Amino acid sequence: MNPTSNIRQKGVFLLPNALTTGGLFAGFFSIISGINGQYSAAAIAIVVAGVLDGLDGRVARLTNTQSEFGVQYDSLADMVSFGLAPALLVFNWSLQSLEQYGSFGSKLGWLAAFVYVACAALRLARFNAQVGQVDRSYFQGLASPAAAATLAVTVWFFVDKGISGEAVRSLMWVETVVLGLLMFSRVRYFSFKTFPRGEKVPLAWLFLLVLAIVLLSLDPPSVGLVLAVAYVISGIVMTLLGRRNRQARRLLQKRRQDASSRREGQDPPVDTQ
Repeated sequence: MNPTSNIRQKGVFLLPNALTTGGLFAGFFSIISGINGQYSAAAIAIVVAGVLDGLDGRVARLTNTQSEFGVQYDSLADMVSFGLAPALLVFNWSLQSLEQYGSFGSKLGWLAAFVYVACAALRLARFNAQVGQVDRSYFQGLASPAAAATLAVTVWFFVDKGISGEAVRSLMWVETVVLGLLMFSRVRYFSFKTFPRGEKVPLAWLFLLVLAIVLLSLDPPSVGLVLAVAYVISGIVMTLLGRRNRQARRLLQKRRQDASSRREGQDPPVDTQ
């Protein structure tokens, strides 16, 4: 075997794990920044971790360097970057101010943060258990990077507009709990993992990418918040529409069976459910 080829192969395996390590560092940096009161930097670090998380998996698939070690390492890094980091950020910036309502309010603050962390852990564990068993085009439940990014850009938006965490603590409490529950829900979200399906993409997608970059450069926290909230809502809408369509198909199938039974001179089947 060519030694140079062997070295290159080892380097390829190292690349996705190096990206995962970069995301882990960004999550750890977010925690430190949040403790020191640098909330904008902490929020941006979580967004950077999300970008690196999307790159490491895609690089591993493109270079055919997936491994069980990489899957487990990525999951542990995600727990820090998208579980602990956003929960601590929102708690330090906003939820801890609930202690003004006494011991009960203080408990509500850290319990909301814990619910988020616990749901992130459950979401990652379920994802690992279902690898290779579900449709890769969709996520079952809101992905932890998307939930973390939504929470982070919300904090970033309010800090950028000069709004204190204390002023929006009720809103942040609700958002933290809802995002946590969505992670462990059965709401379906488009994953983008199978896109693009070929080597070429439509020109319209390139235009949309350029437009998104331009808008983000104008006002990153505002545009980022709009995009994040739109994605969170899209899963709920898609799930409700899918459920309604399935109910309509079942009803149509039942009517066809009833009509077929009448034509054959039989009694229609009885629905016992």
